[in-house]
Amino acid sequence: MLDRLDKEFAFGREALDVRAYRQELLSSNIANADTPGYKARDVEFSSALAGALKKTGGTSSASNGGTLAMAQPVSVSMGAAMATTAKGHMAGTSTLNASGGSTDDYGRLAYRVPSQPSLDGNTVDLDAERVQFADNALHFEAGMTVLSSQIKSMLAAITSNS
Repeated sequence: MLDRLDKEFAFGREALDVRAYRQELLSSNIANADTPGYKARDVEFSSALAGALKKTGGTSSASNGGTLAMAQPVSVSMGAAMATTAKGHMAGTSTLNASGGSTDDYGRLAYRVPSQPSLDGNTVDLDAERVQFADNALHFEAGMTVLSSQIKSMLAAITSNS
């Protein structure tokens, strides 16, 4: 039952993972706007999402099949033990590790072709990066809203007294 529910949310989580990765790239571009020789990098969202879904055997509809590697829950693994100094402390032998796929699943990074290259070799166009950053943030927020409404709908169905 829970794996069916998990599959329903897998596509949305995958899309949010790709959006979050793209946001990291865009913020890195903005941070390095004055770094000589820095090349602005980006991924195309639709091809990155399609590549991640194809590589993991998923489809655009999560209910059609396999689980998505990057949409798996966090795994618990054994790690180094922590010292307990009081009777109420937990043993601390477990660590949380993200079990999702690597960012290699998002396809190849592309370098932006600058509209006005600088003399120091930096290809960051700060205005274009800010526009892309705001656009990506807006799409991320919209994805979160959709996922949140799906969760609320399922909760309403589960708790209804029909």
